[in-house]
Order: sequence, then C-alpha cells, then structure tokens
Amino acid sequence: MRAVTGVFLSKADAIKSVEKLRALNVAADKITLLTPGDERKEASLVSTEAAEAPGIGKALGAVVGAAGGLSGGSMLVAAMVPGIGMVTAAGMLGVAILGAAGAAVGAAAGSSLDNSASEGLPEDEIFVYEDALRKGRSVIIAFAENSSAAEPIREALKLAGAEAIDDARHKWWIGLRSAEQEHYSVGGGNFSADEKFYRLGFEDALHSRMRCKEFDQVSADMDSRLEDLQKQYPGENVAEAYTQGYQRGREYYQRFCDQTKAA
Repeated sequence: MRAVTGVFLSKADAIKSVEKLRALNVAADKITLLTPGDERKEASLVSTEAAEAPGIGKALGAVVGAAGGLSGGSMLVAAMVPGIGMVTAAGMLGVAILGAAGAAVGAAAGSSLDNSASEGLPEDEIFVYEDALRKGRSVIIAFAENSSAAEPIREALKLAGAEAIDDARHKWWIGLRSAEQEHYSVGGGNFSADEKFYRLGFEDALHSRMRCKEFDQVSADMDSRLEDLQKQYPGENVAEAYTQGYQRGREYYQRFCDQTKAA
C-alpha cells in the first residue's frame, strides 16, 4: 500500500477533497481526515474505556457518530494526542494513525482495528501530521494499492490546494534548523557537514515506535541504524551527529507532551 497525504489550511477544503477522492472510487476505508479539536459537539458520544499510554498520563478515546459530513458516513474517533490535544479522525484508518501517534483510542475502537487498517501506515511521517494539526491544519491520508493508483490521488489533492507531505516536512525542519544549528555548533560540531545525520537522528526520535522510551529500550534499533549509516557513509561523523540529533528530538517531543499535561 502507498500512502498519499495532503495538508490543508482549511477544514472545509479538506472535506471537499475527501468527496473528490470518493468520486475517484477511492474506498472510504482507505481515506481518513484528521482535524484538530473535538467534533463530538456535532455527534452523539458512545462511551468507551479510556486507556493509559506509556509516559503520557490518561488519554481520552471515544467513538462517535458521523458529524457534519466530516466522515462521509464513517465513524469518527476523538482522541487526546500527546503534544497536540484533542484530534478527530474518520474511520479505522484514522484509529490506526491516532494509535501510532500515541493516543488511547478506547476499547470499542481498538477492538475493531485489524492489521489491514494499518498495513503500509507511514509511521515515519506521523510527526509531520502532528505538526500540521498543532498549527490548526487538517490532514488527509489516502491509501493506494501501488504507485500508479497513487498518482491520481496525489494530483487531486494538489489541485485542491493541499500541501504535499514532503513540502510540509521540509518547512517543519526549516523552522527548527537555526536553533538546532546553534545548539550543535556550541558543542563544537560542524553543522554544515553533519546536518544530514543530525536530522536523521532527530526524526528517528519522533518515530512512533521510538517515543517515550529510555535509551536502553531503543539502543538495539539505534545501533542497527548507525551501523547501516556508517556503511553507507564511511569515514564521516555519523555516530556523534546522529546521537546528538536523536537526543534533541527526544527533548523536542517531550516539551510538547509537557505543555499538553500542563494545559
């Protein structure tokens, strides 16, 4: 499966784009729309059990009915996402994405989730979705069977005014780059030479499977990653730059979690 993502400034434009994708015969269960906030104001709440996600305290999970055209008739899930607050998502694909983002989606939603809903989920992009939602934007993720099927979806989102995920990811890093360059340079590092590895470490710390874990819990993954990078870039300062970037990525994510807890 190939994920195609579009970031929208307007929720209304995002909703219209969902309708356009359905007109392209993209199956409803292969599309989700993530929006910041709680759409339960427009729907009847169906109670579920709240769950406890490691390191983030209690999170709220609730399955709700279709609301204002947002879900195209699919169920909605409203969940508290660490570092963001409440996020609403449509369908089981939305449940999978919220779960990967660290939200507790509730017993009723979780029990309905199977492997097919999360197959091909781009977990290394979750932090980009989160950044967009944090800024009040809406995110559409659609799954296609292959590259050929993904292209018309990508084109439809582009024509609707969506920002591509690669562009959103680039802008996210540009917003952080000056501060990270200063931090690395103060320690004597050559950021111009090492930025690639520093950024890889930073982004790896934000991967859904690496969050909220102590270093000894992720050390095997880190060692494997470093070994691969050192083989790919022999003689370069991979280990130091990657490790420092990873630590800064952990600190970056933790700040948002702390802000959410304090709110």
